[in-house]
Amino acid sequence: MPYKDLRAFLSTLRQAGELVDITRPIALQYDVAKALAKTSALDGPALMFKENGTQFPLVGGLYGNRRRALIAFEATDETIHERVTKAIDNPIGPVDFDGPAPCQEVVLTGEDIDLSKLPVPTYSPKDGGPYITAGIVVSEDPDTGVPDIGNYRFQLHDSKVLGVWAAPSHRFGKNMAKAIARKVPLHGAIVIGVDPMTAFSCQVQSGDTTNDWFVAGGLRGAPVELAKAVTSDLKVPAHAEFIIEFVVDSDDQRDEGPLGEYTGYYTPVSPKPTAKVTAITHRRDAIFQGLLTGKPITENHVLKQIPFEASVLRQLKAQFPTIADVSITSSGGVQVYFVIAMTPRYEGEARQAILAAMALNIHPKWVVVVDPDIDIRRSSEVEWAMSFRVKPREDVFVVDRTAAAPLDPSTDGGYSSTVGIDATRPFGVEFPEVSEVPDWKIFDLPEITPQ
Repeated sequence: MPYKDLRAFLSTLRQAGELVDITRPIALQYDVAKALAKTSALDGPALMFKENGTQFPLVGGLYGNRRRALIAFEATDETIHERVTKAIDNPIGPVDFDGPAPCQEVVLTGEDIDLSKLPVPTYSPKDGGPYITAGIVVSEDPDTGVPDIGNYRFQLHDSKVLGVWAAPSHRFGKNMAKAIARKVPLHGAIVIGVDPMTAFSCQVQSGDTTNDWFVAGGLRGAPVELAKAVTSDLKVPAHAEFIIEFVVDSDDQRDEGPLGEYTGYYTPVSPKPTAKVTAITHRRDAIFQGLLTGKPITENHVLKQIPFEASVLRQLKAQFPTIADVSITSSGGVQVYFVIAMTPRYEGEARQAILAAMALNIHPKWVVVVDPDIDIRRSSEVEWAMSFRVKPREDVFVVDRTAAAPLDPSTDGGYSSTVGIDATRPFGVEFPEVSEVPDWKIFDLPEITPQ
C-alpha cells in the first residue's frame, strides 16, 4: 500500500531509526541548515526540530540519502528504475476527496495571513532571506488548463508576499509567461508536506501536456485525493500539511536572492515577480518541511536523482534498446553530467545516443557512454574507461551553442556547449581482455580478528 500522507512516511522512518527528534531550541537562521548539513555528511537520520520558535515542528532531511529514498519507493537499487518506469507507463488519475479536506482544517485569509509564523529557515549566510525550498507548486497552463506540479523556490519578502523564480524552460515558468502575455492572473498553490511519491513525481521528466497528478498516481499505485483550493479553482492534495495559495503579480517586481542553489553557488540578486498570498490552510497539528540546498550532495540532489534517471532511461531506451542504465551524477547537480551504459549495435551508435541525451530538456554539459561492464555509479570505473577505451581525437566531440542548464554559473544564461565522450570499446575490433580476479564478489572472506 502507498504511503497515504507525510505522516505515514514519518512513522516508517521513525521505526527504522531514520528520523530523530531535536527537542532543544534551535534557530531557523542558519542553525537548522547546519544540523541538516551535519547529518547529511554523516549519512545520518532525518531531523524533526520541535523547538524552532514557532508553533509548528519542522522536519528536514527526509530524502537526504539514497537509503531513505529507496524506503520511500519501497524498492532496492536493483528494482528502483523498473519500479519508476513501470509507474510512469501506468498513470492513475486523481479523485476528488470526499468530505472536508484535512489540509483545510485551519483556513487563514485576509489579515490572518502571516508567513512569519511559519518555520521557514534561512539556509546559507548570504541568502537573501528565509526561503521555502520544499514547496510543491500547483499551477495550470493558461491555454490548456493542464495542471503542473513542481519544486520551486520562494523567498519571504514580508508576512503576505513571496518572491518567486522559475526557469523559463520549466512548466511553471512557461505558465507565468503565458499568463503575462494574455494579461490574466496566474493562481498557484504551494503544497508543503505530502506523501513521498507525490514529492518524487515532481521530478519526473515529462512533456508540457502531461497531467502530473496522473504521474503521481502511477508512482503511488493509487489515485491522489484532491480538494478544491479556497481562493481559486485549483485542486490541491487533500492530505497535505500546508497549502499556501497565491496569485502571481508580474507588475510588482522585487529583488530576489541570493540563494545557495543546486549548483553549489549563490544565484545573484535580480528583480523577479512576486506571489501575493491569498490564503494559508493547514492541518490542526501541521508539520512544516524544509529542504537543504547548496553544494552537492544535498537533499535537493537525492530527491531529483531517481526520477530523473528513471525517466531519462525510459526515453533513451525507447530509441536505443541496448542501453542498460543511466547515471545523472549528484556531483553535477543531477543536471549536467550523464553517464550511459550501453552495448553499441553498430559503429557510431554510442555517438547517436550521446546526441539524443544532449537534446533532453535537462540540458547536460557532459555525456559519457561506457560499456555495461562499467559500474556507472563508481567514478573510478568511469574514469578507467575514459582513460583506456578512448582515442580523444576520434571519440571526444563538442557540440556548440547548446542550451545551458538553469543557473549554471559558467554561462551568462545564454548558450553553452556540450561534450560527448564515447568510452566504449572500439566497435568490431578485438580488444584486450580485462584482468580481474574471478568470483571475488561472492568470495566468503574469513573473519579477521585484530591482534
